[in-house]
Amino acid sequence: MMLTLEQAMHMSRILRNRSRAAGFTLVELMIVLLIISILAAVGYPSYGQYIVRSNHKAAASALYRLADRQEQFFLDNKSYADSLTTLGYAADVIGLDRDGQFTGSDAEDIIYTLTMTDSGATTYQLEAEPEGTQAERDNACGTFTLDDSGNRGATGGGDNCW
Repeated sequence: MMLTLEQAMHMSRILRNRSRAAGFTLVELMIVLLIISILAAVGYPSYGQYIVRSNHKAAASALYRLADRQEQFFLDNKSYADSLTTLGYAADVIGLDRDGQFTGSDAEDIIYTLTMTDSGATTYQLEAEPEGTQAERDNACGTFTLDDSGNRGATGGGDNCW
């Protein structure tokens, strides 16, 4: 069976059209990669700042939990505890992990270490100091403080830390 010249040209056009529809050109692929890289360049720093702010809230929450424990201790004993071990924690320096849970201060991937300073029978001050990547990324807030009067502070001097 022989094909005529017209039939052969028709078959050639069909095969060319089919091969063009089967894949992407290099230019199309480069445009997609450019768009993805622009989105990543814009999105990643925003995501990093979101994580830092989220960790701020975890530290504030942890300090409030410690303050609640101190206030309960005061109600029971007519004075504040002089250390975190007196409040029932395993050590005087405890860590805060990414899930907002208390852990050992030597544990890996802690975001804050929590301590009690200036404690006495009628006063106390709690501190949350950033650790690891949180300390590297947090340029604005630094160490959080909370005292027996409810005064909140941040050593970095940034706005909206709490």
